[in-house]
Amino acid sequence: MKRFADLFADLDATTSTSAKVIALQRYLSAVDDADAAWAVYFLSGGKPRQLIKTAQLRALAEEASGLPAWLFDASYQAVGDLAETIALVLPAPASADGLAVSLSDWMEQRLLPLRGQGDEAVAVALRAWWRELDATGRFLLVKLVGGGFRVGVSKLLVQRAIAQHAGLDAKQVAARMMGFSDGKRLPTATQYRALLAPAEAPGFEHAQREPSQPYPFFLASPLGMDASDDLLDMEVASTSVAQAMQARLGPVSDWLAEWKFDGIRGQIVKRAGQVWVWSRGEELMSDRFPELQALAQRWPDGTVVDGEILVWHDGDGVSALPGSDRPGRPGPFALLQQRIGRKTLNAKVLADAPVSFMAYDLLEACAQDLRALPQTERRDRLEALAMAMNAATGMHLWLSPRVEGSDWPALAEQRSRARELGVEGLMLKHRHSAYGTGRQKRWAGPGTDTEDAVLAWWKWKIDPLNIDGVLIYAQAGHGRRASVYTDYTFAVWNRAPASAEEAQAVVDAIARREPAVPGALQLVAFTKAYSGLTDEEFKAVDAVIRQHTLEKFGPVRSVRPTMVFELAFEGIARSTRHKSGVALRFPRMQRIRYDKPLHEASTLQELEHLLAKTPAKIGQDG
Repeated sequence: MKRFADLFADLDATTSTSAKVIALQRYLSAVDDADAAWAVYFLSGGKPRQLIKTAQLRALAEEASGLPAWLFDASYQAVGDLAETIALVLPAPASADGLAVSLSDWMEQRLLPLRGQGDEAVAVALRAWWRELDATGRFLLVKLVGGGFRVGVSKLLVQRAIAQHAGLDAKQVAARMMGFSDGKRLPTATQYRALLAPAEAPGFEHAQREPSQPYPFFLASPLGMDASDDLLDMEVASTSVAQAMQARLGPVSDWLAEWKFDGIRGQIVKRAGQVWVWSRGEELMSDRFPELQALAQRWPDGTVVDGEILVWHDGDGVSALPGSDRPGRPGPFALLQQRIGRKTLNAKVLADAPVSFMAYDLLEACAQDLRALPQTERRDRLEALAMAMNAATGMHLWLSPRVEGSDWPALAEQRSRARELGVEGLMLKHRHSAYGTGRQKRWAGPGTDTEDAVLAWWKWKIDPLNIDGVLIYAQAGHGRRASVYTDYTFAVWNRAPASAEEAQAVVDAIARREPAVPGALQLVAFTKAYSGLTDEEFKAVDAVIRQHTLEKFGPVRSVRPTMVFELAFEGIARSTRHKSGVALRFPRMQRIRYDKPLHEASTLQELEHLLAKTPAKIGQDG
């Protein structure tokens, strides 16, 4: 455990990617394969199962530390992280023997056997372990038993470190690691050694691949139209969208355009007579989608298709998406989330949320890896597979429709219709693009040869919706922002104020803690947001919050309304769980509206207007 604790400290202490890679290599060189397997599992996104509820964990920490609940709560608010708080308030350990136990023994001999044990058994074990670990060891232990282990290192960095440690190409390691962090199969020394094995023999990669194993997902980079965008620079940002696209991407004929769907990115793998459905997060989801298993069961062995898992509603009279011969539109993402959350998939669930797979890439056919082929050739082969399967089985493999445009203005016009069609925008894929690994942003511009074109996938999303909200509640952040108020609740007016004086009267009543008068002008909470501002802006808002705090409710402060923020969000839905009657999707702060007085903030009517313009695709929250 000590070496893993030291690695965690090293990774947490630096923002340098090279320093993180060096620390990872140093750790992998020092530990045995069993420990390395568990470390790679956690660092690449594997989630430990929660062994103890947070409330019980806090109660045990209060008991062991001897602190009253109010003082423990105050410490937690100051620190901002429960595991770190517990590690700091516990008394000094009687020994540090627990650090001498290896990470694999901690997991396999201590933590995993506690699964299914009662609360008292977990409490007894935890008390004993705290007495034999220092602060860093206790911190990690709480993260592991609480199910909240995270560290500031990306999966790509872990792959890079393993590749350098083993003398392999990072792409080979990425392919081998697919599914390594899946919680349904725990890591072993044998699996870790398979990551490091030399790839000298011809056909090694295919021979070593588990039949169920998917390929690393190729991710598109966001394409915007402002000066800070990764693709566009100041020189072209001032020109029109069409001119900017032409200048940086070249002729539209070099690109394939498709609709960007709002579902779950997935791969369907058919090998050895079996079907596996994987999410982009490397979660095996086959049992969640029996329809997709039935669809792919008739595919030839050695077939892997990349696409989007969607709830699809055919609906009477609903036209097909432009470019598609399939009737209907994608259903709300909320329905897909509800479907995933169901423990039992009965007939009603399957009927209410019928799942479909929108295929857009063929990665393997006849057990041959096709990822190095140009995008157009892979698309042609995918269309041929779909035609053959549809004719032979009667079960349709639906393809992501192509979006046609004679020039960039034409494609921009198609994109402008995305929200009304229930999609998120456009995907742009270079015709010569190979299927890469991860998200890679380098782009050489027009005239790029096929070696560079592997990086040319872009998502051209529709512009977000906007609303102006008033800050009314605040809560401190976590981690490095634990001492700064960064998590905010916003409100809108229930109707437009008749004047600035009427709005000010409401603010004054709030300051006097007077309850809102039914039917009168009031501020109605409608969303929370915690991202979008710079550190300097957060500090400025924090000062205002401390100056205008009205009341404290544990970690939350009510604030005298003085500030208006422009909020951006991706969608809006009817919600019976929110006082405002609506829920926003992915809200974030766009900017502080120092120029806007309180009485000009948005209203519930404006939210209702946005809701009315939103297609049924966004759906209701149930």
